[in-house]
Amino acid sequence: MPALTARGAATRDRIVTGAAHLIREHGPASVGLDDIRAATSTSKSQLFHYFPDGKTDLLLAVARYEAEQVLAEQQPMLGDLTTWPNWEAWRQRVIERYDAQREKCPLTALTAQLSLANPATREIIADLYDRWHAHIAAGVRALRDSGAVDAGIDVDAAATGILTAISGGAAMLQATDRISYLEISLDEAIAGLRRSVPETSAA
Repeated sequence: MPALTARGAATRDRIVTGAAHLIREHGPASVGLDDIRAATSTSKSQLFHYFPDGKTDLLLAVARYEAEQVLAEQQPMLGDLTTWPNWEAWRQRVIERYDAQREKCPLTALTAQLSLANPATREIIADLYDRWHAHIAAGVRALRDSGAVDAGIDVDAAATGILTAISGGAAMLQATDRISYLEISLDEAIAGLRRSVPETSAA
């Protein structure tokens, strides 16, 4: 698609945001293009101008939007994991976010509808996890550089463990409606990071 004008980009964003809100409420399988057109006051020609392949194109755009929201809803805590109090504030934000949505994760519903076998879907999810991992790794690195954890800590491995704890806990929450899985897995991952203290402090 050619580069959009500022007005065109705003129109496209309005359609995506409106579709996201509708899909959050009713689920992707229950929302059709006519529903989205009505909710966003968009003509059929407009819709297909911005999303030539119809619903699949639009759902992918909504999935990208929802992936962005996953990170945006953790800010500013996620971008400032430089102290233990900041880590605790971020941990609380993560728990609150997943506790509020429970099994109704819009991104999970969208990727299930689109299928993870679709390379475009995989790209959205991989990009989300890569950026999320980078934020957490930056936080671990900040703790290491300030001397709050051991200088020899494997930053990437620690970030991977924490992100995996969130992902696994969230999956079990969606399956069981029990927030305790996420709380315990994330708490244990952060506790493991806390135990990585400088040798001089441990002595």
